[in-house]
Amino acid sequence: MQTSSKQKIIKKRHRFNLGWLEALPLLAPTGIWFFLLLVLPTLIIIELSFVKDIKPGDIVQPNGFDNYIRILDPVYLEIIKNSVLIAAGTTLICLILALPTAYWIAQKVPKRWQNFLLLSIILPFWTSSLLRSYAWITILRPTGLLNTVLSYLDLPSLEILNTTYAVLIGMSYSLLPYMVLILYASLEKLDKRLLEAAADLGASPIVAFWKVTVPQALTGIIAGCFLVFITALGDYINPQLLGGASSMTITRLIYNQFLGLTENWGFGSALSTTLILIVSVAIALLIKFGEAEPKK
Repeated sequence: MQTSSKQKIIKKRHRFNLGWLEALPLLAPTGIWFFLLLVLPTLIIIELSFVKDIKPGDIVQPNGFDNYIRILDPVYLEIIKNSVLIAAGTTLICLILALPTAYWIAQKVPKRWQNFLLLSIILPFWTSSLLRSYAWITILRPTGLLNTVLSYLDLPSLEILNTTYAVLIGMSYSLLPYMVLILYASLEKLDKRLLEAAADLGASPIVAFWKVTVPQALTGIIAGCFLVFITALGDYINPQLLGGASSMTITRLIYNQFLGLTENWGFGSALSTTLILIVSVAIALLIKFGEAEPKK
C-alpha cells in the first residue's frame, strides 16, 4: 500500500512539473512575435546606445558610455524634466476632471444609462489620435473656433497653439477616457453604507468624500494616474503638432536623432533606453501600489 501511494505521489509531481510544457505550443507563436517585435529591437537599441555618433550604415562597435554622459547636459536634462512635468500635469488634469465624472456615473446615474455614458466617453477612441490633434489645431489656432467665440463675446483672443498649454489640452483630452474608466470601475464598488454612517455621524459631504470615498477608490486612483502618466510620457503626436519649441519633449528629441537632420542613432538609442527605464520604474510602481485590492 505504501509503495502504491508513493508511486501516485511521484506521478502527481511528474505531471505537475511537466504541465507547463503542454502550454508551449499555444504560447510559442505569441512568444516568437513578442521576441521579434519587442525584445530583439530593445536589445538592439541598448547595444546602439553604447556607440558614439553612429549613423545608418556604420559598423556597430560599442565603445563606452559617452551617449549616456551626454544626456547629463543641462539642455537635455531640461527636456527630460519638461517631459515629466507635462506628463504629470496631464495626469493631474485628468484626475481632477475624471474623479467627479466617474463618481457621478457610478453613483448618481441610473444603471440603464451608465453604459451609454461610458460609451460616449470612449467614442473619441473610434477616431485616429492624429485626427483628434488636428481637430484641436482647428480649435486653438489664431483664427480657430476658440478665438472666433471669444471675438463674438468681445473678449481678447488667446494665443494657445504652439505652447505647453496646447499640449496639456490635447493630451488631457486624449487620455481622459482611460482615467474615467479606471475610476468608474473602482467607484462602482463603493460601499454606500459607509457614506450613510459618515452622514449619521455628522460628516459633511466634502469630509465624507475625502474620508470615505477617496480611500475606497485609492487603488483605482493610483492605477489611473500611473497609466495616464506613462502614456503621456511616451506621447509624440500631441507635442509635435500642438507644441512649439518651448514644449520640446524627450519623444520629439528621440525622433530628431533617428529621423531628423542630426541622425545620431547612438544618442537617440541612449535617450530611448532612458525613457524605457523611466517607464519601467513607473510600471513597477503601478504593479506594487495599483493592485485591485490593497494588502492587509
